[in-house]
Amino acid sequence: MTPPVLHTQRLTLRAPVMADFPAYAAFWASDRVAYMGGPRDAAGAWFWFCHDVAQWALLGHGALMVDHTASGETVGQVGLNGGPKFPEVELGWLVYQGHAGQGYATESAGALRDWAFTTLTVESLVSYIDADNAASIRVAQRLGAELDTTGPRPDPEDLVWRHARRMQ
Repeated sequence: MTPPVLHTQRLTLRAPVMADFPAYAAFWASDRVAYMGGPRDAAGAWFWFCHDVAQWALLGHGALMVDHTASGETVGQVGLNGGPKFPEVELGWLVYQGHAGQGYATESAGALRDWAFTTLTVESLVSYIDADNAASIRVAQRLGAELDTTGPRPDPEDLVWRHARRMQ
């Protein structure tokens, strides 16, 4: 599947391109990934970058870069993750240094969630969040997700936040 281009009030969500990798690798090398199994070196960042891109061809979903439409600056990424590591389709987000606290994660994840429920045959999505990651838990709550204490998880310390399909 060709990745969509999605628009919100402030953001443009688009397919990753090679020019995105340096900022993506810098993110993975930073302390911002403490709750995501990082930091990682360039090879580890490359693994996840390729994973994010390849899922579109293999699974019909994947990651989109999040650009601030007015400035054109990339402020993060949002994605739908699948494959062997993920027991269910995961809605995930990351925000680059200097852009946290501005609602970009909630806005972009909500747009991708809505696209997924319109396009994919899934009844729910999950967000796997480290129990100590208060900022991401707040994003999941703002998106209307509910804590699922029985959901399968890729890492035992993760919480499962479930996003249910809303009645149209």
